[in-house]
Amino acid sequence: MNKKKMLKRNATTNLVLAIRSVMFGICIASSAVGHAEQHAQQYHVNAGSLGTALSTFAVQSGISLSFDPALTQGLSSHGLNGRYGIEQGFAELLKNTSLTILKNPEGTWFVVKKNEVKDLAVETVKSAQGDETNRVVLPTIVMTANQLGEITENSGSYTPGKIATATRLVLSPKETPQTISVVTRQEMDDFNLTSIDDVMNHNPGVSIVTYDSERTEYYARGFAIQNFQYDGIPMSYDSRFAAGNTLSDMAFYDRIEILKGATGLLTGVGDPGATINLIRKKPTKDFQGSFSAGVGSWNKYRADLDVGGALNEDGSIRARGVASYQYKESQLDRYERKTPAFYGVIEADLTDRTLLTVGADYQDNNPKGSTWGGIPIYNAKGEFNKMPRGYNNSAQWSKWEQYTRTVFSTLEHKFDNEWLVKLQLNHQINGYDNALGSVAGGHPNPDDGTGASMWLGRYVGKTVSNAADVYATGPFQLFGRTHDLVLGSSISESKWKNTSYDSEAGYPDAINDYYHWQGNVPEPQWSPMKSTTEVTKQNGLYATARLNITDDLKVILGGRVANYKTPDVDKSGIFVPYLGMTYDLNDNFALYTSYSTIFKPQTAKDINEKTLDPQEGRNYELGIKGEFYDGRLNASLAYFQLLQDNFAVESGEKTASGDVAYKAIQGVKTKGYEIEVTGEILPDWNLHAGFNHRISKNQGEKVSTLNPENEFTLYTSYKPNQWIEGLTLGGGVRWQDKTWGDVSNPLYSKDIKHEVSDYWLVDAMANYTLNDQLSFSFNVNNLLDKKYYTIFSWYSTYTWGEGRNYNLGLKYKF
Repeated sequence: MNKKKMLKRNATTNLVLAIRSVMFGICIASSAVGHAEQHAQQYHVNAGSLGTALSTFAVQSGISLSFDPALTQGLSSHGLNGRYGIEQGFAELLKNTSLTILKNPEGTWFVVKKNEVKDLAVETVKSAQGDETNRVVLPTIVMTANQLGEITENSGSYTPGKIATATRLVLSPKETPQTISVVTRQEMDDFNLTSIDDVMNHNPGVSIVTYDSERTEYYARGFAIQNFQYDGIPMSYDSRFAAGNTLSDMAFYDRIEILKGATGLLTGVGDPGATINLIRKKPTKDFQGSFSAGVGSWNKYRADLDVGGALNEDGSIRARGVASYQYKESQLDRYERKTPAFYGVIEADLTDRTLLTVGADYQDNNPKGSTWGGIPIYNAKGEFNKMPRGYNNSAQWSKWEQYTRTVFSTLEHKFDNEWLVKLQLNHQINGYDNALGSVAGGHPNPDDGTGASMWLGRYVGKTVSNAADVYATGPFQLFGRTHDLVLGSSISESKWKNTSYDSEAGYPDAINDYYHWQGNVPEPQWSPMKSTTEVTKQNGLYATARLNITDDLKVILGGRVANYKTPDVDKSGIFVPYLGMTYDLNDNFALYTSYSTIFKPQTAKDINEKTLDPQEGRNYELGIKGEFYDGRLNASLAYFQLLQDNFAVESGEKTASGDVAYKAIQGVKTKGYEIEVTGEILPDWNLHAGFNHRISKNQGEKVSTLNPENEFTLYTSYKPNQWIEGLTLGGGVRWQDKTWGDVSNPLYSKDIKHEVSDYWLVDAMANYTLNDQLSFSFNVNNLLDKKYYTIFSWYSTYTWGEGRNYNLGLKYKF
């Protein structure tokens, strides 16, 4: 019979404890380790806040740790440097405090007050052999971390814990000498961010340029983001032939990390703007499951199923499966898209120190009424061609199907000396099949509707990418101090195959009545025109060392030697250095600086159809970061500067095949600053906000003007439990400065500048948790129904942003 000693607290205190545990409970676990052995090993834990010290110690020892951050708030630690057993290390860290450490038989450690040990609930459990053991009932929800950083699911937070995107070292945002923005699982759930476009809209300093109904491109610090990573593995992306990257469904992911600035240390090819890293959800040892359903504007319907847990009695094999289906129409007439998506992953503890992970994901995007380009900006009289937001310039048969298929695996092993070796493998297929007809050419005459023409084309292709990365990381001793080292190697190959089709000879592409267009034209008879195969190969060696010069000063030295080969570029021995430094002013603030170089091959071609030389340059950043409430609130202020050569700009001419021709300019200089605050500013009050400013110039002229020079983003949510238990209210605002580009106007022989005014957007949300299982949500985007548009100067077209739209959802946990 179970014997329990219940906590002597009233109901209100229990509720407060439960809420705080859900929102702030911290557990640092290495899924690569399994059950850590209690032998002495070398530790280096910096002096500082007690909560951070405990979390760092847990990461280094590879154990699961859970505690209510309220227990450590305002407490500091002298740190740890030397060889300790786990209990000895905890005792040293908790010395001169009223706290102590306890451990459950299954291996979870947690921190409690010494005078409350006798009041903790205890139950008697039987092992498989029939032995009885007393088990302490944990008052908190356990979250985990691994070599990718801390998992944000179930954290209740808008700020991450530790992250590893920048250098492979698992560091807190304060310890990372670059700007990194993260949208956590909690923020995605609160604001119903189901697509990657939604997530990018929540990221300070990231703007979106819309090409057409199926293609968007993201910009940061003035430059297109074309580096995508999945669990830290770089994969191929080309915005010209969109194949699913910017349509990714968020059902699979724990968080999205955006690392600002050059990232060539780990990617080889360093985008100057940013890198997007999508971190997948992981299995849990305890069973958990949920079903979500939603309905929204423009006949949007969505359902999600997420189930995971242990597959055997001891929990050494764990699995998780996610399935989602979405059908949505649009503010565009005659448009719809169906999106089925599936994800599965299995983790297996091969030994106490060896973890194998195998997974796969699948997503289709099947639209009808796809546009190719937007609305021509100017009519035949040189006036703005103002069309209704619902105007769809596509033919009824026009479509741009995109799909992704991924299989991935990791194998990691932790040695007794605390070194870890990890092998990551990734196989991904990004494909597309389109037949496009869209009235995006010419300039319609407002008197009779003539003058516009259809763009016609059919493209079928896919990119098959294979990537492998292996690295070793661990501590080493030098001059009496403990430091961290990463040694790694990566190799990747992507093969793009594309077949272009031409419409039948004599097919009429002129439109006689543009303003009453309904897309009622027959589909052409397509004939193959050109087949292309391009192979991109890349490999390299990289190393990163984090030197603990003093307790306050850390220096990160790194570099990558890369080889890169395409049909147009063959470069070997490319050296990409990385230098970073952080200096702790006190427990809350740290100064930092970093430097890296830029090497970015291009697809743009000059008038002779020769591919431009790779972009090259330098990236500098310095700033100050803040960490508060044991990491529940993070802030940063950064100044950055980028210098680039071989920067591609439109030449104003066309290639022989009719494409836009580019030229390379030298000495493009970008400078600016970023401010960002994420996390809990007060109990039950989460915030994600930032302001970004940048200017890019070449010889006194501004470049990269399709994305704004100034942006402001603020999203927040609050739980007024003192008034209505279970209710969450929130909202946000987005503002972006004016943008402009040179576009075609029939009254002028050369392109002219078209300016888009700045605009504000307001969103709102509400969530009500009825009980532990059932919750309801209501989200409204563009609450004030602001009418705005973005332009794509290469096409001389524009696209309306979405008007006011809502989503009503429910979620059931089981």
